[in-house]
Amino acid sequence: MHDVNASRAANTFVPLTAAALLVNPVGLHARPSVKLTQLAKGFAAKIELALAADGPWTDAKSPVKVMRMKAPQGAMVYFRVKGPDGEAALAAMLALVHDGFGEV
Repeated sequence: MHDVNASRAANTFVPLTAAALLVNPVGLHARPSVKLTQLAKGFAAKIELALAADGPWTDAKSPVKVMRMKAPQGAMVYFRVKGPDGEAALAAMLALVHDGFGEV
C-alpha cells in the first residue's frame, strides 16, 4: 500500500520547464552528454530535454539518448522536470548548460 501512496504523491508534482542556449563549442557531444546525465542521475525527479519546446522529449538520465540528440552549439535546449527535487534539478541543469559544461 505504501508504494501506491508514493506513486500518487509523485503524480502531484507540477512539471517545471525552462530552456538554455548551448554555448560550448561543440554542443552536446560525448563529454557534455555524460556530465549532464551524471548530474541528472543525482536527482529523484524525472528530467527530460528536447530541442523544441513541444518535444520530442529525451530522458536526461540516458547518455546514449542524450548524445543521439546531436544538439549543436547555439541550439536551445528545453528541460522538463517533475519530482520532489524538481526545482533543484532544473536549477542544476540550467547552471551546467550556462557554464558551457566547464568547457568555455
